[in-house]
Parts: sequence; C-alpha cells; structure tokens
Amino acid sequence: MELSVLNKEGKDTGRKVTLSDQIFGIDPSDHAIYLDVKQYLANKRQGTHKSKERSEVTGSTRKIKRQKGTGTARAGDIKSPIFRGGGTTFGPRPKSYSFKLNKKVKQLARKSALSYKARENGIVVVEDFNMEAPKTKEIVNMKSNLQIADKKSLFVLPAENNNIYLSSRNLRDVSVVLASELNTYNILNAKSVVLLEGSVKKIEEAFKLKGD
Repeated sequence: MELSVLNKEGKDTGRKVTLSDQIFGIDPSDHAIYLDVKQYLANKRQGTHKSKERSEVTGSTRKIKRQKGTGTARAGDIKSPIFRGGGTTFGPRPKSYSFKLNKKVKQLARKSALSYKARENGIVVVEDFNMEAPKTKEIVNMKSNLQIADKKSLFVLPAENNNIYLSSRNLRDVSVVLASELNTYNILNAKSVVLLEGSVKKIEEAFKLKGD
C-alpha cells in the first residue's frame, strides 16, 4: 500500500511511502483486538475500592441485648452488618484487574487495528517536522491543512519531541504517541492516524518483519 507524503501545509511533497501489507494489510482479528483493549483498560483500573467489614468498624463488642425474651431477632455487637453504621457484608476489596496476554496476540491486535485504519483511509503520512517552541495554533492549522480538523487524531512520532507534545496537550481531540509505544486502544480511539514519515520505519522495526 502506497501513500503520498504530505507536508505541514497539506501539500503533496512528491514522495511516496510504502506501508507493509504484513502490518497494514492483514485480515483483522476482532477477537485479538477485544483482548488487547480489554487488557489495556483493565491495567488502567486502580482496584483500590474498599469498604469496611465487621472486624474493621470502630465500635464496642458488647452484646447489645439479651439473647432471648425480647421478641426480636438475636443480635451480637453493634458492628453487625444488619445495624446502621455496622460493617459491610461481602463489600469490595482491593484487587488487581490485570491479566496476562501473549505478545503475539498483542502484535496481531495492533496489526489488525492499523489494517482497519488503512481500509477506512484513516492514515495520513506527513514528512518529519520539528517545532522551535510549543505552539498550539500550529497543530490546529496543521489539522485544518490535512483536512482532519473535525476528527479525533493520533500523531505518531518516531522519537520524543517535547514541543509537539506540549503544543497538542491543550487539544482534546489530539493525542501524541511514540511509534514504539503504539497500542491498539489509541489506534481505534482516533478517527485519523497521522504518521510522521520516520515513524513508519519505527513501526516496522517494532514488529520485526520477516525478510526485512
């Protein structure tokens, strides 16, 4: 698959870049995508939910009334779950929601997500650029020039660039990620994936294509 390389003004530079069919042209696996996104969201959960149980509530352990003869149900201490202010029965406890996912499944999921974007013409390749200073307006103008102003966009960089990151930080519909840290959730969460020219090679290196 060949795509034209555009500049920041949205004009064709005359160069083309070839996207590998082993990454951008496979038959997508929806199940792999589901597992990878599920793991990504699960790993983001803190799992710190906690309610106090009977042994953790502050209160006396004195038996609050006699066992028999009251006409009501027997009761122990005031910390019983049936009383207001008592402990919670089967309440939430801290836990980890993370789970293991094989590396090959995660790679298949990312390839599937990129292949979906390629099918939908949701990938734009832009020549490598740098910014002398953080400037949000420059990112806004670039999106307009690339005709993706109204689309949620993901900029994929070949290397760290603090100025580009700071320029896009205030924009709700723009995300920036390194090619080496590209994940399935970020790809699917964006309508347009903007690949800097140098990031194409980085993506191929991350997948270690056979025969390359």
